[in-house]
Amino acid sequence: MKIWSTEHVFSYPWETVVKAAMRKYPNPMNPNVVGVDVLDRGLDTEGRLHSHRLLSTEWGLPGIVRAILGTNYTQTYVKEHSIVDPEKKKMELCSTNITLTNLISVDERLQYTPHPDNPEVTVLTQEAIITVKGVSLSSYLEGMMAMRMSANASKVTTQISLYSRVSIFAQRSFVCTRRTAAGRRPDSLRAS
Repeated sequence: MKIWSTEHVFSYPWETVVKAAMRKYPNPMNPNVVGVDVLDRGLDTEGRLHSHRLLSTEWGLPGIVRAILGTNYTQTYVKEHSIVDPEKKKMELCSTNITLTNLISVDERLQYTPHPDNPEVTVLTQEAIITVKGVSLSSYLEGMMAMRMSANASKVTTQISLYSRVSIFAQRSFVCTRRTAAGRRPDSLRAS
């Protein structure tokens, strides 16, 4: 079993980062996720948004790894459950593979929260437990998978940052182009 974890700080408010995180796939920087299906989405009695999604992934495992695992099957499915709590400003996402579970299990947990010292930035805490079962060199394979997760996490945080930046730019552009009925910008937007 290999435990992997990382933390990333986004220079954007929680609301912006969560919106971007919900749109992170498809992601040209991380093409391993080839499909996303929303199975269920709804609000609970406390106003939290629950989403259940099915992700189709293509691992693209090297030949040696496929030989060690004894499979050529590289397309896998992952179930994902997320909870967005706008009151507590917390998004938690848990995922686990549902394919090849006799060989590999990857249980991942992500949490997005405002930084405790600066609420204008957002902290992503990400951790995974990787277990390769019933094959020799399992520790080696778990380490390889952890390195791959680290590389993919970096790509995803870059994509979320890009989406966040685009979202903020779009909001600013919208505000700056609003005009009053007289054709002037509202007083709150005029330069002092």
